[in-house]
Amino acid sequence: MSASSIDKQPHYTEDAPINLEDDRVENYIKQDLKWWKQSHLIKLNFLLFLCTLASTNNGYDGSMLNGLQSLESWNKKINPSGDSVKLGALSNGTIFGSIIGLPIVPYIVDRWGRRVGIFSGQLLCLIGAILQGVSTNYAFFLSARMVLGLGNAFMVVSAPALISEIAFPSHREAATGFYNTCWYLGAFLAAWITYGTNKLGTENNWAWRIPSFLQGFMPLVQVLTIFFVPESPRFHVSKGQFDKAEAMLRKHHIGGSNDPMDLALIDFEMKEIQLAIELEKLNTESSYWDFIKLKNFRKRTFLVFYTPCIMQLSGNGLVSYYLNKVLNSIGITDSDRQLQINGFLMMYNMFLSMGVAFVFKYFKRRKMFLFSIASMLICYILWTILSALAVKRHYPTSLSNGVLAFIFLFYASYDIGLNGLPILYITEILPYTHRAKGLNLFQFGQTCTLIFNGYVNPVAMDAIEWKYYIVWCCNLAVELVVVYFFYPETNLHKDTTLEEIGQIFGDPISDSRLMSISHEEKLEVEHSA
Repeated sequence: MSASSIDKQPHYTEDAPINLEDDRVENYIKQDLKWWKQSHLIKLNFLLFLCTLASTNNGYDGSMLNGLQSLESWNKKINPSGDSVKLGALSNGTIFGSIIGLPIVPYIVDRWGRRVGIFSGQLLCLIGAILQGVSTNYAFFLSARMVLGLGNAFMVVSAPALISEIAFPSHREAATGFYNTCWYLGAFLAAWITYGTNKLGTENNWAWRIPSFLQGFMPLVQVLTIFFVPESPRFHVSKGQFDKAEAMLRKHHIGGSNDPMDLALIDFEMKEIQLAIELEKLNTESSYWDFIKLKNFRKRTFLVFYTPCIMQLSGNGLVSYYLNKVLNSIGITDSDRQLQINGFLMMYNMFLSMGVAFVFKYFKRRKMFLFSIASMLICYILWTILSALAVKRHYPTSLSNGVLAFIFLFYASYDIGLNGLPILYITEILPYTHRAKGLNLFQFGQTCTLIFNGYVNPVAMDAIEWKYYIVWCCNLAVELVVVYFFYPETNLHKDTTLEEIGQIFGDPISDSRLMSISHEEKLEVEHSA
């Protein structure tokens, strides 16, 4: 597909091509535009919110599993032996399902569209939730969780892509950031639902069946509403459906306006999408071997694999999936109180991460990493000391509450630098030609760390209890040193270009169109892709 093929569509002229080196989308957006005063943007942002509900799946799942471990009826029915290895397999069940789905999901999403991907994924999640709720034994429950994981594989590919591709240009960064924070919305709901059903009684199986069934509520909402959301204009253009792409942009981005400046915005966006598709062709010429063979990619390879380790192997996995074991280790064994703590922690994380999502673009990436990890290390050290003293002194309330305070402070530190920032950072260090492959490697690394967390954490907590925290203190110290010496800053200034970032890694200076796109324009192109 050539640039001229788009230029022949309405509103396009071959003699006035867009030069992204000198032009940017902000030049076409009215400076006095207030989205809350524009009915078409209010509607679009509501539809985007429906898409963000996809990220509640994982949050609900982790928080619910946390809560179920505090329910006696669930333990008796699903894991009566209290086997930590079996518990780890249940935690990893959704990951196993995702691994099964990842090879086929990109084909389905690219062939039939983002909305079909979301519909298929959430339909599978709905089926998985029903199977989970009617489970009668361990194997049944584990199989249901694998179905949930298979559905989630569709969601992690389809939903973020659709959100970034249909969002209004100046809203894309906030929309994609908000998607990540909705993990905690799901976690918040699961925590308090499980707390409420615990009131049914310790022997009542509905105490765990109801939260399991309700895991299908958000998927059901998306199954019923997803086709009210417009399909990606980028998908339409890739299929040669230029009229549909333009119609979507005109309806949802400018409200059908015929104002010349509004039409110029649509013209820019259409050509931006075309550029993204042209750049995507370069991706087919790249190779995974480049991450090993090419000198200027080896450091990128290290960052791509080490960043998910920072995200998942910083001690956060303990509280995310095994909070009850952490609380048991400091003498808080009452299931009602454990569920309350889980609920308040998820609510706290939800509001904090949503706030951070709107401000982290103003700060240096490397400094945020360093501040986050250093703060986490301090919290973990004090958390470990207080836990040891609590055991030695037979769990006095003051020391137990002190541990709780540092758990909350630890998560504040995590939310600041390790919730949404790593994905943005990895996107920035990867040139467009290797971006898709680099993100696949990143996801592979993250999957490996999650499997490790699922199996090792419960076994270690049962074996050595609070002493296991020392491992994470040491790991956080190593992470701090690694980030300080090996993580380059990518947000050098407001108009940082790909060429400037590339030169950090030893890329040859290039005057190509891709390498001359500014940082903001690069994000626009990548969101379009």
